[in-house]
Amino acid sequence: MSTHQHRLLALDVMRGITIAGMIMVNNPGSWKYVYAPLQHAQWNGLTPTDLVFPFFMFIMGVSLHISFGRYKGELSRQLIVKILRRTLSLFVVGLALEAFSKICAGTFALESLRILGVMQRLALAYCGAAFLTQIAGKKYYLWVSAGILLAYVLVMQIFNGYVQSSGNLLAIIDTTVLGAGHIIKETLPGGETFPFEPLGLLSTLPGIAHVMLGAFVGHIITDIKDNHKRIEQIFIFGAILLFTGYLLQYLDPVNKKLWTSSYAIVTCGLGSLFLALLIWIIDIRGHRKWCRPFEAFGINPLFMYVLGWVVAVGLGTITLPVGEQVVSLKKFLYEGVMQPLFGDYPGSLIYALLFIGFIWIFGQILYKRKIYIKL
Repeated sequence: MSTHQHRLLALDVMRGITIAGMIMVNNPGSWKYVYAPLQHAQWNGLTPTDLVFPFFMFIMGVSLHISFGRYKGELSRQLIVKILRRTLSLFVVGLALEAFSKICAGTFALESLRILGVMQRLALAYCGAAFLTQIAGKKYYLWVSAGILLAYVLVMQIFNGYVQSSGNLLAIIDTTVLGAGHIIKETLPGGETFPFEPLGLLSTLPGIAHVMLGAFVGHIITDIKDNHKRIEQIFIFGAILLFTGYLLQYLDPVNKKLWTSSYAIVTCGLGSLFLALLIWIIDIRGHRKWCRPFEAFGINPLFMYVLGWVVAVGLGTITLPVGEQVVSLKKFLYEGVMQPLFGDYPGSLIYALLFIGFIWIFGQILYKRKIYIKL
């Protein structure tokens, strides 16, 4: 097997691990019983769960550079159409998933449909990074990323971007542009709420820089052919990012909901280190058996994410008569099976793991048949 194939395997495995992680943290048996590492940070801070989505965006950047290599830095009409088509398809799928959830819950209304979300963030960050990488060229990936992240820090510092209140700059922009009905709410420690979109418009800018940092690692991968030197460079880059991000947090707190510059830098640093580790384990050491289950998630990542969403909504919508009550299939499986057998927290986690296993079955069928569903 060639080095090129090895490299792609490591990318697929990391992509697969992140998608499996996204599905797991989104589908506990009960939101009341979730272990601390599987919860998002309330505001400032970082948990293992806060690494999952940024790792996927980082890998999107790596893949973007590799897949755009054949265009040789030229923004051709064919490439522009490709970028816009993919952006639109990702955004529309995100809206459709949100609408599907509301329809199944019987609460669908256009005036209260959430406009932005995970797929929409991927769409906009991909679009911005795709155009900027082609316009700037690989020599300037880091400079453009740094410029965006620095500008975001300055805007956040000057215009009250860090407060957890309706006076937050991001909340004001999203409420003004999208309307309070089209964004979700942030809950304060005291229980009060205010309209706030954690995947909003302004925080998409550091999201674009985030994908471009991934593209820089893609540039390292394509330019350095020797795996040992490749890992060395990715590891050094990751370590520099990690230290830089943790130093920056004293000025710019690590915060996923604001997608602060320090958050983007720290998570891209950790993503680089994780990718270097995977290339070492899979490509150099040749340990591949353990990662096979993740390949099914990695080759059809967004399809698996969408499937997980649809199945989760279905489990919450389909009802069963239990005694004198009518409960959802999810509630029956958790409260009727998992909770009595394993307890509150372990039962909730085991439910999530079994959910991943169920979704994996469909991914494995596609993987075996070499069916690739691109979004």
